[in-house]
Amino acid sequence: MRRRHNNDNDADKYRVQTSNFPKSDSEHLSFWSSQKRVFGFCLAFRILNSLLVQSYFNPDEHWQGPEVAHRIAFGYGHLTWEWKQGIRSYLHPMLFVVLYRVLAILNLDTPWLMMRAPRLLQSVFSAVGDLYLYKLSAVLFGDRVAKWALFSQLANWFMFYCFSRTLSNSLETVLTLVSLYFWPCMRSSNKCSFVSRKCGLVVAALACAIRPTSAITWLYVGLLELLKAHDRLKFIFLEVAPIGTLVLGLTCLLDRFMYGTWILVPLNFLKFNFLSSGGDYYGTHKWHWYLTQGFPVMIFSHLPFCIAGIIYSKQWKFTGLLAWVLSFYSVLGHKEFRFVLPVLPIALMFSGYSLAVIEDPGSPQYKGKESSKKHTKCPPKMRVAILFLLATNIPMALYMSLVHQRGPEDVMNHLAREALHGKVKSILFLTPCHATPYYSMLHHNLPMQFLDCTPSEEKGVPDESDRFMMDPVPFVSEYAKNWSSPSHVVLFDSEEQKLRNFLISFDFKEERRFFNAHFKVDRDLQTSIVVYVRIR
Repeated sequence: MRRRHNNDNDADKYRVQTSNFPKSDSEHLSFWSSQKRVFGFCLAFRILNSLLVQSYFNPDEHWQGPEVAHRIAFGYGHLTWEWKQGIRSYLHPMLFVVLYRVLAILNLDTPWLMMRAPRLLQSVFSAVGDLYLYKLSAVLFGDRVAKWALFSQLANWFMFYCFSRTLSNSLETVLTLVSLYFWPCMRSSNKCSFVSRKCGLVVAALACAIRPTSAITWLYVGLLELLKAHDRLKFIFLEVAPIGTLVLGLTCLLDRFMYGTWILVPLNFLKFNFLSSGGDYYGTHKWHWYLTQGFPVMIFSHLPFCIAGIIYSKQWKFTGLLAWVLSFYSVLGHKEFRFVLPVLPIALMFSGYSLAVIEDPGSPQYKGKESSKKHTKCPPKMRVAILFLLATNIPMALYMSLVHQRGPEDVMNHLAREALHGKVKSILFLTPCHATPYYSMLHHNLPMQFLDCTPSEEKGVPDESDRFMMDPVPFVSEYAKNWSSPSHVVLFDSEEQKLRNFLISFDFKEERRFFNAHFKVDRDLQTSIVVYVRIR
């Protein structure tokens, strides 16, 4: 393939044109100029981040990653209906399989580590994502913007709350940042475009293999690259097609081995979520939800800085990527915060740009002014901006990570310790479906049951979980006719109040009560989660 020619002078020229933040503050930026130090700092921060995340956010964090890996590594664990219909790839869970087997070999599979180790592993990946946001920002705008882009990412409450969780969306976000760094069309630089594009293609293909909806992002990036390519047919058939086929083929081989039959997971995933609107079974939102509620909540107090950064930087390719992804997901009925997590760092990069402008408003990049001769290390406006962002994001991050909806993880940690001492024989979860972690945290091969929520082929037919939530007492009365009485029952206080007399009649008594939440989210207020134990 013909390589595009460029040189260091061209790259330097582009950087000057893009952003003229002063580079004379070598001492001020010495820490940030070293990528090793940046990564070391990010790694330490994300490890602490993962230890501080002690709340329950989304069932997929446990049920689609660690739970599947636990089944592979230890021989027991639950596979949800998605795995029976072949709409999930084993590529993501295999990361945790390796982790679990190492812990088992070293005899370190204790309740505490089984709870923390997956997030600690994800914290390593998250630190890589932080590093590549820094590198991407440095290539686009220079080191000063890169510093503030990284600050924005580390200070954002939702990134703190979500990035170290074992969701496939978290790893997708890391791979998106890495790939965007390597794509020449997004960097507006053609230097080493042949090698960079190959790396970008490989990482993008991995992102699509782990999360097929990532193809939305790469459709946009691919079209931009296609418009720039001198030989478009060569780009499609000698670059995109071979790399995509190789990654897809290897993923299919892994899934063939794990499923026991040939299955094309990305096709099944897209058919269920896009063509048949299967995700609507779990709830829908209005088309403008991401624009008016979802994304503004995620970016939070960084929003005005993001908007200002977009206007100042005039970096329309990344602005277009933000608009494209948010618009595409807005078309879908089922919406969740985590679906648009991969583009949140891009918005925070613009926030970093705005902060760099506040730090040095005299840069020739703005209003044709000359660079300020006197450079204050931290101007008053900068101090106000930093204090505002920290004061609004830190309390939110800590509250959501340490307080809100922590009950499900606390109760499983308690049951795991009790099971370790032989005090648990079997467990029944009378909660909404997948409301707690499962075997991946209990780590004992005990009989456990929860209320099923497999989507029905007939629309409007309530599942077990729905029927229980609508009228708990009649449902459990009927359910108890065929149960093998468990040693422990777990339920939220909102249902426990209605079932207390029923449980007492079956010789159960309250053992522990764990705080869960101060306010409701999508159901009635679930203030606490309660464990009942059979006394005889």
